Amino acid sequence: MNRFQGMLIAAFAFVGLLGAPAAIQAQQAPAKPSAAHVAAAKEMVELSGIALTFNAFVPQLAQQILEGVTRTRPEIRAQLEATLKELVPEFNKRTSEMVNSTAALFAGVMSEEHIKATVAFFKSEAGKQYIEMQPRVIDQMVVSLDAWNNRIQGEMFERVRAELKKKGIDM
Repeated sequence: MNRFQGMLIAAFAFVGLLGAPAAIQAQQAPAKPSAAHVAAAKEMVELSGIALTFNAFVPQLAQQILEGVTRTRPEIRAQLEATLKELVPEFNKRTSEMVNSTAALFAGVMSEEHIKATVAFFKSEAGKQYIEMQPRVIDQMVVSLDAWNNRIQGEMFERVRAELKKKGIDM
C-alpha cells in the first residue's frame, strides 16, 4: 500500500470517526447550511488534519505522471521533472477546492453546534494531542492494514478453495 492510499484511508478514517453521529445529525442539519456553518466546518477540516492530507495528493500525482511518462519516454525525464516542478505549486493551490468541498459535506451532515463542539475539541489539549499523534498512528495503521489485508486474502482464498473442493472443483 502506498502513502497516497494511506492518506486516503486516513481521511476516510476521520470521516468514519465522526460518521456514526453524523447519520443522526443529518436529520437535524439544514438543507442548505449557512455561511457560518460552512466556515465552522472548514475550520474543523483544517484543524483535524484532513486538509493536510490533500496537500500530499498533488506531489503524488506529479510522481505518478513522471513514472508513467518516463516508462515510454525516458529521454524527456529532465524536462518533465522541470515542468512538473514548475506546475506543482500552481496545482497545490487547488487543494483549497477539496477543503471547501469537504467542509460543505460536513456542514451538510453535522449541525453547526456539533461542528463547533468538534472544533473546540481539536483546540483542546486532548484534541491537539489527537492531531499530533494521528499521522504516526495512521502510518502504523496502514502497515497493520496491509498485513491484515494480506492475511485475510490468503485465508479467504484457502476457504474458497476448500469449499470448491467439497463441491468437486479443484483449483
